[in-house]
Amino acid sequence: MKVLVLCGPESSGKSWLSSEIQAHFGGELVGEYVRHFIDEQGRDTCYADIPAIARGQLAWEDAARAHQPELLILDTHLLSNLLWSRALFNDCPAWIEQALLERHYDLHLLLDPQGVSWVGDGQRCQPDLRERQAFFSDSHAWLQRHQQPVQVIGGDWPQRSAAVLAAVQRLLNGKAAACPTEC
Repeated sequence: MKVLVLCGPESSGKSWLSSEIQAHFGGELVGEYVRHFIDEQGRDTCYADIPAIARGQLAWEDAARAHQPELLILDTHLLSNLLWSRALFNDCPAWIEQALLERHYDLHLLLDPQGVSWVGDGQRCQPDLRERQAFFSDSHAWLQRHQQPVQVIGGDWPQRSAAVLAAVQRLLNGKAAACPTEC
């Protein structure tokens, strides 16, 4: 099983590209639990919600891992929970980072917010490109600090799609799994 994560700031194409990957290669796709949580609760999140959101994301991921698909596509993972918790509340439960580090991911596709427009959807809160770029930088720094395999994806929508599909093809061919920092 190859585990692929799309990560980065909001409105950079994670959900769209995840669906593109699944349509092209098959596999099992795990969505972003926090969106489900917000829809279910009917309100914005608060710091007390962070553990429940992280546990929900892990439960969805674990259920998909149990199916052992050839390709597991994660629209996001605990890095997003960790960074959003810090960005919104200046704190994050310590267990979240530890749980993230205990899991194996074959490749992170880190989406750069430059080159595509922000689209509001009622849950997004960073229309300012500088804020999204800071989230991207924090994601990149964390991935590099922890020697996670990462490929930065940028450009317009067609360029992103082409780059992502090529990266997944390399991953499935066994050429991206050993990339300890940036491919």
